[in-house]
Amino acid sequence: MAEWVNGKVTQVKQWTDGLFSLVVNAPIDPFTAGQFAKLALEIDGERVQRAYSYVNAPDDANLEFYLVTVPEGKLSPRLNQLRPGSDVMVTKEAAGFFVLDEVPDCDTLWMLATGTAIGPYLSILQQGVGLERFNNLVLVHAARFARDLSYLPLMQQLQQRYNGKLRIQTVVSREETPGSLTGRVPALIEDGRLEAAIGLTIDAETSHVMLCGNPQMVRDTQQTLKDHRQMRKHLRRKPGHITSEHYW
Repeated sequence: MAEWVNGKVTQVKQWTDGLFSLVVNAPIDPFTAGQFAKLALEIDGERVQRAYSYVNAPDDANLEFYLVTVPEGKLSPRLNQLRPGSDVMVTKEAAGFFVLDEVPDCDTLWMLATGTAIGPYLSILQQGVGLERFNNLVLVHAARFARDLSYLPLMQQLQQRYNGKLRIQTVVSREETPGSLTGRVPALIEDGRLEAAIGLTIDAETSHVMLCGNPQMVRDTQQTLKDHRQMRKHLRRKPGHITSEHYW
């Protein structure tokens, strides 16, 4: 059984009508960058909960979560109504294995995300621990519209901080936007456009790909990497080239 602690909302960032971030203070246990917690509210006598990844680095006391409002959802519309000073329950202990310790050594680490699944990568990059064993880092954030690229300014700050080691690329699927690729991630890998934009290749010899986001994107990208780059899923007992996590 998960142990819950009471948190206080300190900030609500409303990015768009459907995207927002909650910043919370809560007495949680230490976590590893890339992990998630569960947030919960008591609604009609029931504890309604859902998992959300930490956006903040583990040493930052301001716990940040990036959320999409599901109009018919039980929890997310209520969370979006919270204001500074509101109470929210948080699991004391984080969970999940989408962490750098599960990623083998390689030359280039590709971090691909759709939507709110950019969160764990931002936590990993803001912490900056364990990345010295990679020569190149690539962060790709895919969204439907340019306005949905909420954390692009932070991505650009991180790019400057890593001084040439980190390359960033945004992808927009439903409109053309200067500086962004247009289309879906699997197609951009299959036809080489993503690699051309970044200036690095995705291959089994030099690369490891982390995938986080929409389950369909994760499945399709895994299949594309398998069919066109001879890459396979990474398992502890059978090392491979792809580490993935689904965001529902």
